Amino acid sequence: MSDGPVVLVAALWLALAVDRWLGEPPARLHPVVGMGAWLAWAGRHAAPLSGDARRAAPFVRGALAWLVGAFVAGALGQAVQEIVKALPAMLAALGLALCLKPLLAWRMLRDEVAAVESALGRSLAEGRERLARLVSRDVQRLDAGDVRESAIESLAENLNDSVVAPLFWFAIAGLPGAALYRFANTADAMWGYRGERGGRDWTWAGKWAARADDVLSWVPARLTALLLMLAAGYLPAGLRQEAARTPSPNGGWPMGAMALLLGVHLRKPGVYTLHPGGRAPQAQDTHHALVLAGRATFGAGVLATLALAVRGWTW
Repeated sequence: MSDGPVVLVAALWLALAVDRWLGEPPARLHPVVGMGAWLAWAGRHAAPLSGDARRAAPFVRGALAWLVGAFVAGALGQAVQEIVKALPAMLAALGLALCLKPLLAWRMLRDEVAAVESALGRSLAEGRERLARLVSRDVQRLDAGDVRESAIESLAENLNDSVVAPLFWFAIAGLPGAALYRFANTADAMWGYRGERGGRDWTWAGKWAARADDVLSWVPARLTALLLMLAAGYLPAGLRQEAARTPSPNGGWPMGAMALLLGVHLRKPGVYTLHPGGRAPQAQDTHHALVLAGRATFGAGVLATLALAVRGWTW
């Protein structure tokens, strides 16, 4: 490999190591927090108040705001990459790793899911309260089984969003690729709703953001399902059928894989049931899911390394 791929591979593994040892940087230094601030401000101008029936204007405003944010995220990623690549190789790898780390979040995801299970072991109220930090749905009517299922679903889906997809796009397009993806995923999380949220109608204002995330997550979501199956050591039948049960073209793949591998059903009441013939998940299933996700994270790093080695990409 040329120096470029060597530095990129070193940065990738250093970023994963920093994530494991140190976790998230302070909010004031976190690029995703900055992305969220822009999206919150722009969203107030893009999405109409509830009851406004217009379609074209909110869609155009939402698309333009997304494009501006995506351009800035990608351009800043490119600028930082250009700066660090002028440094000696070891310093370049470290600098790039410190910039890549905030764009992925395995430790935080792992800790939050484990914390839901621990809280649920104390009381249903504590489990609900902890789950509310992880999901956007209303948790107050969930029973203990629903809380556990939601946590496992979130683990599977966010394994793609927060780990596999950023590493995939880093392998494809370096730091600008990872930054662009993280912006797109954050925009979908904040804007990608059908209907009203927070007093505003996101049906059309968030449509561009939702579809952009669908496109950028299409391959990584299926890779995440494959990595989970490789982590478990077998390929269960029926994954395509399970994935098709969800409204999302992508989320059903890692969630469906997790349901089949654990032998449990995973439900979003009124929306879908994955692996309906499975049993209700227990505490040990959450722990097993975390083990599989950890192995899949390592596998994602290996795949990204191989991609960089095969491409021989000079950054």
